[in-house]
Amino acid sequence: MAGLSATLDSSRRKPLILPILGENLMSKSTHFGFETVPEEDKAKRVAGVFTSVAGKYDVMNDLMSAGLHRIWKRFAVGVSGVRAGQRVLDVAGGSADLSRLFLKEVGSSGQVVLTDINNAMLRVGRDRLLDAGSTTPVAQCDAEHLPFPDDHFDCVSIAFGLRNVTHKDIALREMHRVLKPGGRVIVLEFSKVAKPLERAYDFYSFKLLPKMGKLIAEDADSYRYLAESIRMHPGQEELKRIMEDAGLERVEYFNMTGGIVAVHRGYKL
Repeated sequence: MAGLSATLDSSRRKPLILPILGENLMSKSTHFGFETVPEEDKAKRVAGVFTSVAGKYDVMNDLMSAGLHRIWKRFAVGVSGVRAGQRVLDVAGGSADLSRLFLKEVGSSGQVVLTDINNAMLRVGRDRLLDAGSTTPVAQCDAEHLPFPDDHFDCVSIAFGLRNVTHKDIALREMHRVLKPGGRVIVLEFSKVAKPLERAYDFYSFKLLPKMGKLIAEDADSYRYLAESIRMHPGQEELKRIMEDAGLERVEYFNMTGGIVAVHRGYKL
């Protein structure tokens, strides 16, 4: 106690001690759309968004993209190079669109594991798979803490889910960890649109999209968050660097629909 008192009484050292104590007491923050929130709150708020929209998720996807999301997803599966007999992990797989496409590629000798952190979305995906006659494994889990062994999958995909992850770098390192050597990560996500399209895209995103959400899903706020989360997500080159920092190599990306979305592909070598 004498040493501590001496330190606090020292006018020379006092300014150095107070900021350190303050940092220890402060919670780290992140973004939820354009809003800054404590890191521990983001997952709960994202969960609330997807629980709210789960029932209308597929209908809204078709309306929002004029059906283009189906083409984007088929392209992502195509560039994955997945073959019969291989093992695929579909992270944040939601309504199982990618899982169903991957199942066609891996065949009866392969396996696709569908995961999502949100129970409502996962139930939608599970039910769709069961309706299609598939008994593929389904697991509720966090992309930042994948409950799978090292070097296990030939491909790990995440479609329109990475922007909702609090620590994207941690999630990508986890994806790298569970990949077999020679395996690849596929990220399909909204990205930075080409500059000539920016004004029209902003008008659609911030004016029309919330109105569509209110009319169809009775939830304007969730679709306002969608537009904001897209703007806060790393652009093509920045995401490429984040993937490389996570250990992935030969990272490249493919712009689609004027950069509205991009498919990133990286390998574990």
